[in-house]
Amino acid sequence: EAEGVDGASQKPVYKITNDKRVTPIGELLRKTSLDELPQFINVLLGDMSLVGPRPPIPYEVQNYDIWHRCRVVEVKPGITGLWQVMGRSTTSFDEMVRLDIKYSREWSIWLDLKIIVMTPWSVIKGKGAY
Repeated sequence: EAEGVDGASQKPVYKITNDKRVTPIGELLRKTSLDELPQFINVLLGDMSLVGPRPPIPYEVQNYDIWHRCRVVEVKPGITGLWQVMGRSTTSFDEMVRLDIKYSREWSIWLDLKIIVMTPWSVIKGKGAY
C-alpha cells in the first residue's frame, strides 16, 4: 500500500509498505536504517547534514502543495531529523512537513544534539520503519 498516491495516475508517490520488490536483506537494511549509511558520503562532501529534513525525491516535489515546498528550501537536507525521531513513517506526510518546517525555524545546536541522541532509540524500536 502506498503512503501517498497520485490521484490522476494512481501511481505511488511516497514509500510503499510491503513492497514486493524489497528482498529480505533489503527489508532488514530498511528496518535498521542501514540503507542510509551511504549518505554519510554526502555529509562528508558537504551536500547533506547529519540532521535536517530528508531530501525529497524529484517526483514527490511535483506533487507538493505550495506550503510543502518550503521544507526543501530552508535548510540543508539531513540523514536524520525531527520527524524521524517523532514517528518515522507512522507520521502523515503533512505532519512530516510540519515537523521539518518546525526544525528549520527552531534550529539550534541543542535541537540537533537532542535529535542525534534520540535517533538510535528510534532505529532500535523500529517503529515506522519499512
